[in-house]
Amino acid sequence: MIRIYCIKESFLWDETVKTFERYDVYYLSSYVKAFCIHGDGEPELLFYEADGLRAIYVYMKRKTIMNGVYDSITPYGYGGVLLEGDTNINKLQEFWDVYIKKMRELNIVDNFVRYHPVLGNALLMKEITDVIDLGKTIVIDLSSPEVIWENIVSKNRNMIRKAEKKGVTIYHAHDYALFDDFIRIYNATMDKDNAEEYYYFKEEFYKSIHEDLQGHYEMFYAVYEEHIIAMSIILFANQQMHYHLSGSMMEYRNLAPTNLLLYNAALWGCEQGYKTFHLGGGVGSGEDNLYKFKASFNRKSDYQFSIGKQIFNQDIYNELVKERASQDIKFDRESSFFPLYRS
Repeated sequence: MIRIYCIKESFLWDETVKTFERYDVYYLSSYVKAFCIHGDGEPELLFYEADGLRAIYVYMKRKTIMNGVYDSITPYGYGGVLLEGDTNINKLQEFWDVYIKKMRELNIVDNFVRYHPVLGNALLMKEITDVIDLGKTIVIDLSSPEVIWENIVSKNRNMIRKAEKKGVTIYHAHDYALFDDFIRIYNATMDKDNAEEYYYFKEEFYKSIHEDLQGHYEMFYAVYEEHIIAMSIILFANQQMHYHLSGSMMEYRNLAPTNLLLYNAALWGCEQGYKTFHLGGGVGSGEDNLYKFKASFNRKSDYQFSIGKQIFNQDIYNELVKERASQDIKFDRESSFFPLYRS
């Protein structure tokens, strides 16, 4: 049995997701609503159940340049097929065959997936489809305050102590009034980093986070001399926390407010009973300065980030590439971007 839920069926969607022991916030309808508002596509949940094997997959269905033809992608963040039950190779292959058939019926020509490093769901998928391992991501072990502190590298410990000594104080809440400050600080951070337009979000996006993710988000913020100087939106569900969006004021970077903020968020998560705090990786999965900053919070972290590229209808995919090439003389057919027609 296979069924597709749309975002209007949010109650049934979430009810289904929460029957999976290892579900995470990225699979909830309340998470993807904001990215639907952002223009990423129409969120859908695929649910499969047969012969003791169950599976869910959340994707954004996107229009292509051909009328009535779509492609799909994992929503911003992490996800991929989450499997539960009897996962022997034959049953996995049966699921995969049914999944591909369903995608073809829906005129979805291809799929790009970003697997969930903490769930490690890419491992089982390697049995039935190509999986590409990229870089590592960083996860803080929230077993105890002692474990959190022990795993932080010494230089970062010193930065945390420095922030405390200088008078930086960390607070947290889920008050919508905080979003005005967050948008200002986050957008300034994106400006400094020369971020792509995609990473600037409208007010409706943040309103969705506040309203739809009630009980699944907390705003942490650093205050120095009565000024908010750094802020982070932390997501959580089912014993897992995620570092979602963040920004800090450049002129206060020397105070290391984000170092102290993430440390305090980890302690809060530990106190609340969460097991892991996923910080993510570097830009483009590389071990850049962002990655090194995150890695300084757990010297022992070793989580693999993987992606997948699937084409369900090669003929239509080729037509899309041909159509794109006819519209753009600068189109590079040799690009590694997937899907190629969106490069």
